[in-house]
Amino acid sequence: MMTRCGQRRILLGMTLLLCGCAAGPNYAPPQGTALAVPAQYTLHLAPGAPVDLAVWWSQFNDPLLTDLIARATAANLDIAVSAARLRQAHESLIQAHAAQLPTLTGSAGETHTAEYAKAAVVGGIPQLAENQAFDSLSAGLAASWQADVFGGNRRSAEAARASMASSLFNLVAVRTSVAGEVATNYIDARLAQARLAIARDTLRTQDDNLDIATWRLQAGLASSLDQEQARAQRAQTAATIPPYETAFTTAVNRIGVLTGQAPGALRAALEVPGPIPVGPDGVAVGIPADTLRQRPDVRAAERDLATATAQIGVAQAQLYPALTLTANLTSQGSHFTGLTDLVTSTLFAGLAQTIFDGGRLRSQVRAARANADAAFATYKHTILSGLEDVENGVQALESAKREQTALAVARDASNNAAIIARSQYRSGLTDFVTLTQSEQTLLSARDQLAAAQAAQASALVQLYLALGGGWQPDPALHNGKPL
Repeated sequence: MMTRCGQRRILLGMTLLLCGCAAGPNYAPPQGTALAVPAQYTLHLAPGAPVDLAVWWSQFNDPLLTDLIARATAANLDIAVSAARLRQAHESLIQAHAAQLPTLTGSAGETHTAEYAKAAVVGGIPQLAENQAFDSLSAGLAASWQADVFGGNRRSAEAARASMASSLFNLVAVRTSVAGEVATNYIDARLAQARLAIARDTLRTQDDNLDIATWRLQAGLASSLDQEQARAQRAQTAATIPPYETAFTTAVNRIGVLTGQAPGALRAALEVPGPIPVGPDGVAVGIPADTLRQRPDVRAAERDLATATAQIGVAQAQLYPALTLTANLTSQGSHFTGLTDLVTSTLFAGLAQTIFDGGRLRSQVRAARANADAAFATYKHTILSGLEDVENGVQALESAKREQTALAVARDASNNAAIIARSQYRSGLTDFVTLTQSEQTLLSARDQLAAAQAAQASALVQLYLALGGGWQPDPALHNGKPL
C-alpha cells in the first residue's frame, strides 16, 4: 500500500505538472494585413532633416513656449490624474502576483479556567470558593494555497501587467496632448496679438484719412460723403478689436489652467508682444510603421488588447476545478516555555468544481471574448486614425505654406496700392471710395497673412503630435513593456 508521504509526492507532482498549463489563448500582437497598415503614406512632404520628436517644441526656437510646456508637464492636473492611475495599475499588478503565493496567518491566545466549589451558606445564599485554576497558552500557524492548476492567476497577472503598460502609455499620451494644447493656445494668443496690432495700426491710418477728409470738406474740395465714409470705415475697424481681445484672453486663460494655475496667472508674461512661432520648413515623416511605434495611443491600445486577451484565460480557468492546499500547525502548553508540549498538525487538499450556475461562467467566457474583439477593433481604429492624422497633417501644412506664400504677395501689392491711393487722394487725383477700398484690401491681406502664419504653425504642431512626438521610451520599459 502507498504511504501517505508517497501520496503527497504524487499530489505535488501532479500539481506542478498541471500548473504548466494556462487556460485561454496565448497573446501575440496582430501583424500585417490584419491591421491594414500601408507601406508608405499617400502624401509626402519635402524632405526635412530628422528632428528630436521628444522635444518637438524646441524646433520653434521660442523660449517662452518651451517654458510653458515644461510648466504644464510638471503641474497639469490631467497628467496628475493619469500618473495616479498608473500607480493604481502598479498596485493591481502587485495584488495579482500576490494571488499566486500562499497565504500564511498566525494566531496566539491564552485561556484561564477556574473550578469553584460551594464553601458555605450565608443568609441563605451559597458562597463559592475557587477550588482550582488552570492557565493554558496556545499558538498556531495556518497556511493555504490555491494551486494555479489552469493558469487563472497567471493570466490575471498577465492582464495586470498589460494594463499597467497601457496606463503608462496613456500617461504619455496625456502629456503629449497637453503639450500640443499649450502650443496651440500659445499660437492663438500670438495670432490675437498680431491681429490687434494690425487693427490698431490700421486705425491710426484711418484717423489720418478722416482728418484729410475733414480738411478737404472744410476747404470745399469734397462733400460730407467722404467724411462719413471715413468715419464708417474707422468704426468698422474699431469693431474688430474687442473679439481679438477676447480671443487673446481666452487663450491666455487656457494656458494658465493647463499649467495648473489660475486662469489669469500668466497674463502678465504673455501680454509682452511676441511673434507667431515659426517652425522648420520640412519634416521627416518616415513610414507608417515608424509612426505606429512612436504614437503612445497606439501602444496603449495594443496593451489593452493584450489585457482583454488575458482576461479570456481568467474567465476560462473558472470553468475547471480549483485545487486548494491547507496546512495548520498548533501548539499548547501551560506556560510559554512549554508551548511545545502538545503540537498538532493537519494537511488538507480539496477540489472544488461548480456543478450548476445557470450558464454564468460560460457566459463570462463569451463576454471576455467579445471584449477582446472590441479591443482589437479599437486597436485597429486607433492605428487607422493615427495614419489619418499624419496624412491630414501633411496636407494641412503644405496648404498653409502655399497659402502663406500667396498672401505675402497679396499683402505687398495691397500695401503698394494703398500708398498710391492715399497719395492720390491727398492730391485730389482719386475719390475717397478708391482709397477706402485699397485700405480695406490691405487690412484684409495683412490679417489673412497673420492667420496663415498661425495656421502653418498649428499644422506643424498637429503633425508633430500625429507622428507621436512629445515623449521618448521610459527607462522602465523593455520592448514596450514594464520590467
